[in-house]
Amino acid sequence: MPKVSVSIPTFNRVNLLPFAIDSVLKQSEQDFELIICDDGSSDRTPELMSQYTDDRIKYIRHQQNIGKSNNMRSGFDAATGEYFIKFDDDDRLTPDFLASTAAILAQDFSIDFVGTDHWIIDINNVRDEAKTQENSHRWGRKNLPAGVVNNLLEVVFIRQSFQVGATLFRRKTLQELGYMQPNLQNCEDNDLFVRLALAGKKGYYLPELLMEYRSHAEQQGINRAIPYLFDKIQYLENYKFESEKLEKVRKNRLTETQLLLGLRLIEKGETQQGRELVLAGQSFSTAKAWTGLGLSLLPVGWRGKAFNALRQMQG
Repeated sequence: MPKVSVSIPTFNRVNLLPFAIDSVLKQSEQDFELIICDDGSSDRTPELMSQYTDDRIKYIRHQQNIGKSNNMRSGFDAATGEYFIKFDDDDRLTPDFLASTAAILAQDFSIDFVGTDHWIIDINNVRDEAKTQENSHRWGRKNLPAGVVNNLLEVVFIRQSFQVGATLFRRKTLQELGYMQPNLQNCEDNDLFVRLALAGKKGYYLPELLMEYRSHAEQQGINRAIPYLFDKIQYLENYKFESEKLEKVRKNRLTETQLLLGLRLIEKGETQQGRELVLAGQSFSTAKAWTGLGLSLLPVGWRGKAFNALRQMQG
């Protein structure tokens, strides 16, 4: 049994996947298995994978696309290591990620997972110091002390400080929770951390930049935003917290997400559903809601330019 199972789910990323794979092969901790789960890629991914001869690499290819979370689950189900990490095919681990995080889990068996901070890199693998600092501050990691996190539910739900791709888990802990929810294609990472906290699991924060998260144009756009916002609503509706503070944040985020999704649908031309969601989320911002309803009266072909003009005005 290897010490660590590393899973990289992939889909049509043949140009970026080699960077992710090489970052694992260059780890200072070499006791691992690497599982590449391919969600029916139509590019040269199978050809790429045929070139790797390291017997620690397992390649799981789904002939048809089964969806993001189901593909992730296939990698987890194939894992045999004591510890487990999943990171995306456009990201990278720094050379000491596995060694540093596994050492903490080995020293204290009460800790269920270890999360780290991470770099922001661009499409050319260049680290962006300013964006990295901004990202760490935005998600509450700048002020998160090293060690076991006491207020874990607040940290993972309100601040969202932990990132799945920068976290090493005990595989047994994930098995207890069932890992990722099936058929939830977005926000599955947020959902996992909330379930871990609600189950009383113990998380440890290591304030070192040990992973590289890639920011690039492919992640943007309305066609990615709409499915994400639909899944975020589902995720937020799954919970009702006992804490008044947490419940207030949940409800506020739900109305914000309904409003944002409604605006996106109006922009795309799905007017009726968009209007209904805008009205459901209008308490978050009455001004944005009425602006969106006003723009919904425009011909569909004009809406994209109108929304873009508003975005530019807002900065």
